[in-house]
Amino acid sequence: VQLQASGGGLVQPGGSLSLSCVASRAVDVMAWYRQAPGKTRELVASSTSAGTRGYADAVKGRFTISRDVAKNSMYLQMDNLKLEDTAVYYCNAGGYYDTYYKRPGDMWGRGTLVTVSS
Repeated sequence: VQLQASGGGLVQPGGSLSLSCVASRAVDVMAWYRQAPGKTRELVASSTSAGTRGYADAVKGRFTISRDVAKNSMYLQMDNLKLEDTAVYYCNAGGYYDTYYKRPGDMWGRGTLVTVSS
């Protein structure tokens, strides 16, 4: 499956930005990851097609992941953005996520850069 992410850009601290990811076919589990400069890639949020969602502690209450299954799409609404949210954001498909074990799938989209700066 191919994944196409879009929506990155420059935003001031406290601002909002929305990311989109479209898959070339239906996928059950999709997730957003991010990689900040000099850091390892980290999980941001995950969602199944049934609507089970999970968030990293760093973004809980500020980011919202959603799906449009009919459109094979996933979204990430990012509110109250902070400087530390600056990163390249990647969409991922085919992973596994529960309370004790999290694993990305093999399918990655190209990243989209989010820069939070005043």
